[in-house]
Amino acid sequence: MTGLRKFAAPLLSALLLAAADQAAKAWTVGNLPLFRPRAVVSGWIDLVHVRNTGVAFSLLSGLDPRWVVPLLIVATLLAMGALLAYIWFLPMKGAAPYGLGLVLGGAVGNLVDRARLGYVIDFIDLHWRTHHWPTFNVADIGITVGVALLLADMIFEKKEDHAPRPAADRKR
Repeated sequence: MTGLRKFAAPLLSALLLAAADQAAKAWTVGNLPLFRPRAVVSGWIDLVHVRNTGVAFSLLSGLDPRWVVPLLIVATLLAMGALLAYIWFLPMKGAAPYGLGLVLGGAVGNLVDRARLGYVIDFIDLHWRTHHWPTFNVADIGITVGVALLLADMIFEKKEDHAPRPAADRKR
């Protein structure tokens, strides 16, 4: 792929994920009161509207948002720039374009919340009895699936051999 065409799959994936994430969060805000779980699969999956002022697994959420929020916005923008550079400079084959697009779309979805609200809206609560996984959202799912696709691509996609061949092999 050459030029801007190599951005088509990653950007379409990113756009679709970011739109789905923002739509799900809008539904959450309009339909779920803060901190009141609604069972989807009793004993396993609840929907609960929470505000995550930190990062993954609510890390950093206890720190002063006056400096954490700008720091996280800058870090997200830098990560998005790195993803776009990766798309630009490396070949886009296999699952990589979609994986990169999902990671990018997840970053955009959470960035929109953080920049607009100062926190990220999370609403999916997986649990078993009293054991809860940290609450997450559609953007987080996209990031996780995107990273899994990138790992699968690294492991299973046939790589081109860029090593120079010995002179004896070139003469044949």
